[in-house]
Amino acid sequence: MKIVVTGTAGFIGFHLTKILQKNNYIILGIDNINDYYDTNLKHRRLEELGFERKNIVENEAIKSTKYSNLFFAKLSIENKEVVSLLNNFSPDIIIHLAAQAGVRYSFENPYTYISSNIDAFLNILEYCRFYPVKHLIYASSSSVYGLNKEIPFSEKHVVDYPVSLYATSKKTNELMAHTYSYLFNIPTTGLRFFTVYGPWGRPDMALFKFTKNILENKPIEVYNNGNMQRDFTYVDDIIKAITLLIPKAPEANISETTPAPYRLFNIGNGSPVKLMDFVAAIEQELQCKAKITFLPLQPGDVVSTHADTTALYKLIHFKPQTSIQMGIKKFIEWYRWYYQV
Repeated sequence: MKIVVTGTAGFIGFHLTKILQKNNYIILGIDNINDYYDTNLKHRRLEELGFERKNIVENEAIKSTKYSNLFFAKLSIENKEVVSLLNNFSPDIIIHLAAQAGVRYSFENPYTYISSNIDAFLNILEYCRFYPVKHLIYASSSSVYGLNKEIPFSEKHVVDYPVSLYATSKKTNELMAHTYSYLFNIPTTGLRFFTVYGPWGRPDMALFKFTKNILENKPIEVYNNGNMQRDFTYVDDIIKAITLLIPKAPEANISETTPAPYRLFNIGNGSPVKLMDFVAAIEQELQCKAKITFLPLQPGDVVSTHADTTALYKLIHFKPQTSIQMGIKKFIEWYRWYYQV
């Protein structure tokens, strides 16, 4: 079976690709290696997969030096040349994880969310329209719940009131997927990820920033005066759920609300953690006290997230379960190794 993973140099895409290559799939990874955050980290991830920086060629697929079933192409998915690349590879499954991430960054560079998250997804959908795949899995986000007050967040809830352009772009992806599923019978599964963390994570995420600043004896910024909680989800649990969903393509009339072969799932731990408890767990693992600067709630942020994973468990009999203590421990072990601190 041939699988395309977009966002291979990214946090989740890297971990997914590493697992999939062990399962005898033929994999093509795609990423534009943009500079939203440290490109050296992205290249180190790619090196782990057998793609040396010096060998990477723009718009051309190269073979891994470590794994015979793994290929990579540096390409922006909003570039229509991606259709030719996909057509040459002829995938059975597409797992679309590439996106412009970050809530606050959307205030600084709104246009990139339209090109990277909406235009790029349209190219993926258009490919699937003319060259059908068995299953299109794509990343959405818990951010789509926006001003929703019902807890825990359920896929059945109305998500019409996003509070960031990032969330809007992800909600738009869900709407686009439904349209193409309905019109062209493309089996699509959207995954609403809840605050993913773990080794090789993004430097703009709280765990990464807090760990870095505490070790450097710098203050950490804690928003809403610490009165927040998040449904932190360890990356290995995310990857496990995705791999179990690959063969579970939705069929027509699977839903009570639409005849389209279309589904959405929350992927979260289901156990929200108070932000100050999260900080305390990092302090305990580092054996170091944080200097804290308390700040008001940031525009685009929500106070609390909590995933209802009933639907996910019903289909694949798995729910994320890694404890925050274990997840933080594994991240800090990686951080100390990677940065030699």
